[in-house]
Amino acid sequence: MEYRAFVSMLGIALLNEIVRRDEIVQANQILEELRKEVKNSLRQKGERGENKDGMDIALCIINTKTNMLQYAGAYNPLFIYRNNNIITFKANTQPIAIYIKERPFTNHEFQLKKDDIIYAFSDGYIDQFGGEYGKKFLKAKFKNLILGMPNKTMQEQKQVFESVFNKWIGTKHKQIDDILVMGIKI
Repeated sequence: MEYRAFVSMLGIALLNEIVRRDEIVQANQILEELRKEVKNSLRQKGERGENKDGMDIALCIINTKTNMLQYAGAYNPLFIYRNNNIITFKANTQPIAIYIKERPFTNHEFQLKKDDIIYAFSDGYIDQFGGEYGKKFLKAKFKNLILGMPNKTMQEQKQVFESVFNKWIGTKHKQIDDILVMGIKI
């Protein structure tokens, strides 16, 4: 098994354990605890030459009674589509792992409304090389793609994301990373 896959599986197992604890209720606190547990499990102490692998994540907590969203991210931002606009929540530029400039993760809170769509995604889609000139897809194209689908169902959006991606990479390029695009309509 590839080491990155191992780190992802470890992260998922630790995350499941952390969220089952009742005392941690904020998204940023969950990421802080996850970072501590990943560093401990991988024996990362910040020493020269040690493995510094970690993971990126966009973590959301939605209170389904109040529609209040909490978000915290390690490199992965969060987009919310509302009324033909995209609201962007920036992630902290640090991984879930040992990092030279570790800072506390930021907890963002946002009141969701009916018909908002939350988009959480890995960097695989926006970092994919393709198109006529072999360039990255980038966030601006990704946002425009979302803005071009306001009346599509979530299933139709999935098909558009897949179609656009396949056209983007064409036959000249190979997929370079894992891809996850998750949309949740309120």
